[in-house]
Amino acid sequence: MKKALLAMAVAASATALAGVAQAEVKVGFLGGFTGGIESLTPPIHDGARLAVEQVNAQGGILGGQTLEMPTGDTTCSDASAASNAADRMVNTEQVTAIVGALCTGATIAAANNAGIPGGVVMVSPASTAPAVSELDDNDLVFRTVPSDAFQGEMLAKLVLDKGIDEVAVTYVNNDYGRGLAEAFTTTFEAEGGTVAANLAHEDNRADYRSELGSLSSSGTEALVVLAYADTSGQTIMRQAYESGMFTRYIGADGMVGDSLVEAIGADVLEGMIATRPGSPDIPGAELFAEMANEAEIDPSAVFAAQAYDAAFLLALAIEQNGSAEREGLSAALRSVSSAPGEVILPGEWEKAVELIAAGEEINYEGASGSHEFDDNGDVPGVVVEMTVEDGRFVTKDFLDL
Repeated sequence: MKKALLAMAVAASATALAGVAQAEVKVGFLGGFTGGIESLTPPIHDGARLAVEQVNAQGGILGGQTLEMPTGDTTCSDASAASNAADRMVNTEQVTAIVGALCTGATIAAANNAGIPGGVVMVSPASTAPAVSELDDNDLVFRTVPSDAFQGEMLAKLVLDKGIDEVAVTYVNNDYGRGLAEAFTTTFEAEGGTVAANLAHEDNRADYRSELGSLSSSGTEALVVLAYADTSGQTIMRQAYESGMFTRYIGADGMVGDSLVEAIGADVLEGMIATRPGSPDIPGAELFAEMANEAEIDPSAVFAAQAYDAAFLLALAIEQNGSAEREGLSAALRSVSSAPGEVILPGEWEKAVELIAAGEEINYEGASGSHEFDDNGDVPGVVVEMTVEDGRFVTKDFLDL
């Protein structure tokens, strides 16, 4: 009898310990796995996954629990899909926080319909439109990428610096396209350039020849396309080339994908210029590049470093908050991302946990920037020049024009 009771006690203890070991903390990921940025999303997700894997490899979160990252597809352009994916994360998966969404419209829909009502902190690594700053979000929506108010200005100055003083502009008719186009055209004209034509277009159409006819009627040879590499942006550039309407192509972050070059032709897009948010020359960027290469992730992939930072910051905030509860996470996120405090670099999870346990303040200095969030949850950023060379986009320089 005693042996049987002892065996039962041991079994119960083992079961309890197994339960503790298998406990999970969930941080969701919302991305455009289908739609306009489907070729850009996998490396962004890989960047966030790398942070999760490092947390788990270095002892886990909240006393050894496993950090999990369920995913949801927003399709980028469908507000209903974004809302439904976010609702599943918030109310079914019961995530503590969310990395994402990526496209601005998806982030706004996900936040307004699920994230904000559920009290869930969201950190987008890719939503760049100024409209994100205007959300009435109860300090729940942040981003690790600079606003397009800055990128549009830098793109305009870059184009002028290249000796191009007249352009036609077409932009996808959503928050991303409108915000970026406004920032670009305002700066371009203020700096002495001429916007010969400026036309919105709807995404996911098969034919843009009518719009291209209107854009090319001005006679300008340079076309600025502020859209997505896998949908309207690709179609517009292909049809522009086939019709012989333009000889110079310009884009921004949504167009920076080698899939665009492969679809249209390296010879056609050779010399195309673009901009995208980048990582400054800081220790965290170098560390991330080493870790990403080791994990067979392209460290230069658009928004991969920003996604890593978003996931790592949320993990730090959860650890700082002391639980997987949503309450208090926003304040904890601001705490771990800001000076003063012991500097934590990418990958330094064990060091961070020890400092937090000892009651010490920490300050995460990330892969893509320092991430000192302002009142709107925005960060100062870096924009880099990209160009197509030998069949692929390559980084040329940081922009400070």
